[in-house]
Amino acid sequence: MSDPSGENMRDPHAEGRPQPAGDEAQHAAALAELETRFERAMASMYLAYQPIVRATGGEVYGYEALMRPNDAEIPHPGAMLDAAERLHRLPSLGRHIRSLAAKRYGSEPEDRGALFLNIHALDLMDKQLASKWTPLAKIASRVVIEITERASLEDIADVKFKVAELRELGYRIAIDDLGAGHERMTSFDPTDTDVVKLDISLVRDIHKHPVKQQLASSIIQLCRENGILVIGEGVEVLDEARVLTDIGCDLLQGYYFAKPGPDFPTPTPH
Repeated sequence: MSDPSGENMRDPHAEGRPQPAGDEAQHAAALAELETRFERAMASMYLAYQPIVRATGGEVYGYEALMRPNDAEIPHPGAMLDAAERLHRLPSLGRHIRSLAAKRYGSEPEDRGALFLNIHALDLMDKQLASKWTPLAKIASRVVIEITERASLEDIADVKFKVAELRELGYRIAIDDLGAGHERMTSFDPTDTDVVKLDISLVRDIHKHPVKQQLASSIIQLCRENGILVIGEGVEVLDEARVLTDIGCDLLQGYYFAKPGPDFPTPTPH
């Protein structure tokens, strides 16, 4: 039935036309408001730390630093990343997180272990990340840079060169979410990787699924042959921890051991 008012009719060619001045003004105002909220969230942000433990023995191997916005209008990390992307402020956000982590971890004793620090794939294009003069570079031998894939690594020019630069400074490289799918598996290169994290889809209820166990075992075997440590991430129950240990996982992480906290939580023994 036609709409005589015309309110539900849309011109199929309208999307390619320039926006009216009023729409542009509204868009600019919305971005300005988002910028204000983003700056406020950056100022109040803190890092929480979640322990990563040895599968055999349960000793703390290190801690992953996790961004925690402290603002009601940008309440969680995903919202913070989305805002940074919209505002083209990802480099600023990445630098701020690295600065907070370096300041805190640089004052921690050596027996605190390794610092696992997430970076957005686009951070690899930030020249400051590969600078030897930053506070983070001063503790590079204690840092594992964990590359997440909100943006495809295939979109980053000279990825292997940029990763090699970081390893030359002393950083180790971790690849997140291995086993999440064919595309993720094909981006895994053992020659420039020190640590991998099994995707949570493999870890969840692995004690109930023999096929998951077989797939995880094959990944672990490949990594072992190349001298790469494997972390089972997102462990929530003891049975998951036991199976991952039995099939050869080196390290474990998840709520079963401890939730992230600002003061380096002590993990639950398993």
